[in-house]
Amino acid sequence: MKIHIFSTIFLFFISTTLTTASNNTFKPTSNDTDFIRTSCQTTLYPQICFTSLSGYSSAIQQNPARLARVAIGVTLNKAKHMAKYVSNISHSTDYANPRIAAAVHDCHEVFEDAADSIRGSLQQMRKLGGSGESLRFQLSNVQTWMSAALTNEETCTDGFEDIPDNGVKADVCGRAVKVKEVTSNALALVNGFANSIQTP
Repeated sequence: MKIHIFSTIFLFFISTTLTTASNNTFKPTSNDTDFIRTSCQTTLYPQICFTSLSGYSSAIQQNPARLARVAIGVTLNKAKHMAKYVSNISHSTDYANPRIAAAVHDCHEVFEDAADSIRGSLQQMRKLGGSGESLRFQLSNVQTWMSAALTNEETCTDGFEDIPDNGVKADVCGRAVKVKEVTSNALALVNGFANSIQTP
């Protein structure tokens, strides 16, 4: 009987604790999601923008700076994966056409450079401070690095322009384009945030 009473009390305690924890957990609101959707309309690829960022709505919370920072973080992750992917296929595949081999090798190098630029942008976003012209100056560094990353990513696909269509070209360029799209979106969101800053 005592064991039964103890078990009942214990289960009640666990149930109450879980309910309280659930109620205290922040849940994204439709306003958070709408903010991301509206912000993404300023980008070149709004649907891709919304799809890639909507899962972070609870962290963004209608904050333009957080939105830009998360977008850059998502872009960095994709650029790093792309650099690793191209590195793997450049070392694991023997290409009969040396031009293809060179294009793949160059693509790996420029995506490594792109990832470095995006990483620098993210670090700067994490250290943002001040207001007005000071904040705009910091964001100008982010804009420069993100623009450089986009240029590097475009260099990858440019390197395949004079190469006949083949499976490697289609695969690498297709993946590169997807990274370019999220990079372009992230840069647009940074630009939007920078343009919204009021100067005295």
